[in-house]
Amino acid sequence: MEFLENISPRSYQKEIFETCKEKNCLVVLPTGLGKTLVALMLTIERMKSFPGEKVLFLAPTKPLAEQHLKYFKKNLPELFGEMQLFTGTVKAENRKKIWQTTDIIFSTPQCIANDLKKGMYHLKDVCLLIEDEAHRCIKNYDYRYIAEKYREQSLHPRIIGLTASPGSEKSKIKEICKNLSIEEVELRTRDSSDVKEHLQELEFEKRMVDFPPEFEDMRHILLKLFNDYVSELRERKVLFGPASKTDLINLQKKISATIMSNHKNFNYMQGASACAQAVKIQHALELLETQTLEGFYKYLKGLFDQASKKQSKGVIKLVSKPEFNFVYSQANELLAKNFEHPKMQEIIEIIKKEKQSNPNLKMIIFTQFRETASNISKRINELQGIKSKIFIGQAKKDGTEGLNQKQQKKVIEEFSEGKINVLCATCIAEEGLDIPEVNVVVFYEPIPSAIRTIQRAGRTARLMRGKLIMLITKKTRDEAFFYVSKSREKKMKTAIESIKEDLSKKDSIKIEVQKKLE
Repeated sequence: MEFLENISPRSYQKEIFETCKEKNCLVVLPTGLGKTLVALMLTIERMKSFPGEKVLFLAPTKPLAEQHLKYFKKNLPELFGEMQLFTGTVKAENRKKIWQTTDIIFSTPQCIANDLKKGMYHLKDVCLLIEDEAHRCIKNYDYRYIAEKYREQSLHPRIIGLTASPGSEKSKIKEICKNLSIEEVELRTRDSSDVKEHLQELEFEKRMVDFPPEFEDMRHILLKLFNDYVSELRERKVLFGPASKTDLINLQKKISATIMSNHKNFNYMQGASACAQAVKIQHALELLETQTLEGFYKYLKGLFDQASKKQSKGVIKLVSKPEFNFVYSQANELLAKNFEHPKMQEIIEIIKKEKQSNPNLKMIIFTQFRETASNISKRINELQGIKSKIFIGQAKKDGTEGLNQKQQKKVIEEFSEGKINVLCATCIAEEGLDIPEVNVVVFYEPIPSAIRTIQRAGRTARLMRGKLIMLITKKTRDEAFFYVSKSREKKMKTAIESIKEDLSKKDSIKIEVQKKLE
């Protein structure tokens, strides 16, 4: 293709590009299979067709937007167009000037949405809008607002959404398509015939570990406490359905809203407290069953700290219960004997084995919780030949430590250069970021989300053979989550096929109507 430097598209990329040329398209391609190249090809095509008009490329985070800019600069000739990164750190008046003179703008949606609301510039001359990680284009996310404004203002609108997975619910995928005015969906998976030939073999291994009998008493007691709170919620007529962690968090929001509008209704006030404690116990159970004993103990200790600062009457009541104190001292005793969740030992065995068979090992261990990432990293750094660091998001408002974008960048550089060989990461390493190819990806726990499972797995078996290992604690929520994510992946493919059919029916109707009018 004219203007493309250092790179030649694969057959499936050319095919997807041909669709994107004609229609607004949602491109669903696993991580590492070249969604950005499709966006680049379309950028060239649109700018040739509409000289003097702009392209706007949006990504949810600044590092991701920077990464796309770097990719475009590397693969487009310098004279092709002026490219700039837009962020909140650039002063508003400068952004206005840059907008005037730039051909391809890379930005986060928040930045563009704020400028549009202030009327700083117009999307009239934008001939292509690209939204990366398009599964976020739901509800009130800024992607939706920008797409709406773009359709209203642009003279030559064309939209493409890029994602590794739009989720498994047909209604959600439909919402994304509606918000982006999508006319066609291009889906490829690791098993698609035109993709398969470009991928390396991915070996999948499920490692089952036993739930330790030493933990059983603690689980039993926590479940009893949890059921007491759930019974109270039912008696107060505020909970009617199931009592999963998600259901309880939603209930919490509902009760809070009712209290705010109904003033201080005693039943709801007590219900809010019972609900908050039930959520805390449910979280403690998740840590005990699927994470590390150290993380579980730290969480309980945190509740005692909250009680001593008198932050909440409910927490004071919870930690004063003899059952809760028993669980706390039991965890403390086990830790004093150097006892840990069996997953930790499993991780150590995996690393030793993999390092032995490959001295140039590069591995990512994914986990849901920062505390777990930190505990694993600390433990495996004691192993010979292992240099590990955590890769987590930015510090949180509640004081939880994190890595800022500069520190995140440094960790990835060290990983690329081989100064680090094992990355212990939370969900921040799932989305888009240009993390080098790894030999092994380990899920410390299965996750029920199809989007995140596909993104995690996409970190290996692209350029070289890869291995995906999943740790599952028997007779815990791990087992349920494993099957849920599997069925959601299947559901995603079915939902997309069904949406593709709906879109093509719409297309046929449009053509029929046009013929009649002619």
